[in-house]
Amino acid sequence: MSDSSAATDQASQAQFTVQKIYVKDVSFEAPNTPGIFNDAGQPQLNMNLNQKVARLDDGVFEVVLGITLTCAIEEKNVYLAEIEQAGVFGLAGFDERNLDMMLGTYCPNVLFPYARQAISDLITAGGFPPFYLQPINFEALYAEGLRRRAENFAQQSSGAIMAEGGNA
Repeated sequence: MSDSSAATDQASQAQFTVQKIYVKDVSFEAPNTPGIFNDAGQPQLNMNLNQKVARLDDGVFEVVLGITLTCAIEEKNVYLAEIEQAGVFGLAGFDERNLDMMLGTYCPNVLFPYARQAISDLITAGGFPPFYLQPINFEALYAEGLRRRAENFAQQSSGAIMAEGGNA
């Protein structure tokens, strides 16, 4: 069997399923209302993004996409919207590298539209103009994470070699 046939066989055996999508946690705070509605100024937005993966069973994973959006005018908080959008995904037949890539890119891409809509609804329900999160390139974020992991591994390895060399 050639390498390309083996890769094709593995790809045809790989299975991805979305078993459940749900909101794990949600929060909205507008601590300075109603006075903040009259404040003039340029709102400053800050977004934090995180992701957690947990193995629930053999080939079953929970992926949680966390988004925190903070809006402030000068030093005064306008609102804080947070969501943990989660999903349970079945992934079978993937090698470790492709499994890691699917969990780090494909699963967050599935969850993001749900999180974006929930954040937008929260902000609008809070009395503020609609805000739509721009698309996120999870592939680029994943690649950056891999680069950082490789860099940290290289630093730890060189540190261990230097420490061993120092003990000689």
